[in-house]
Amino acid sequence: MHQKFPKLRLMAGSKNKKNGIEADLKNWLSNAQRVVIAGIGNPLRKDDFVGVEIVRNLQNRVSQHVYLIECETVPESFIEPITEFKPTHILIIDAAMLNLNPGSSKLIEPGQMVNQRAISTHALPLRIFCEYLAKTTGAKIALLVIQPRDAGFGEGLTAELRKTAVKLTNLLSRILP
Repeated sequence: MHQKFPKLRLMAGSKNKKNGIEADLKNWLSNAQRVVIAGIGNPLRKDDFVGVEIVRNLQNRVSQHVYLIECETVPESFIEPITEFKPTHILIIDAAMLNLNPGSSKLIEPGQMVNQRAISTHALPLRIFCEYLAKTTGAKIALLVIQPRDAGFGEGLTAELRKTAVKLTNLLSRILP
């Protein structure tokens, strides 16, 4: 099966598995003042849409210090509004092959993406997008990546990804500035 997701080298996360993603996000956001949350995904590729779904779920649940963007498959189209917001942190949420159970999530740095150019559907590879934003904004950048179950053609998330989207939405709404 052809996969469009980036392959990743995973960084060592929190030792506490139960609170791993929560601890990682809290640590990463510890001094955040202005945060961009960019959801990436294709609405016609089932679980690939999870990033956009989380951003949609965060609407009306975050402060004015958080700028939510539904990028879908063209995050590069939002470079100007992201830069104008002057973020201290940029969190990109997307599906990725983690070789974990569906719905598992990890917080990674952009440099941990490998071999993306051959398998991405994004016009501009995410690694280049992140490097450009880091240079133009000076913001800390991380990717919240989620293992899909099914990224075949169709609409709607699978049960595992719907559950993960709700869990991550609730977590982010609690810890964002």
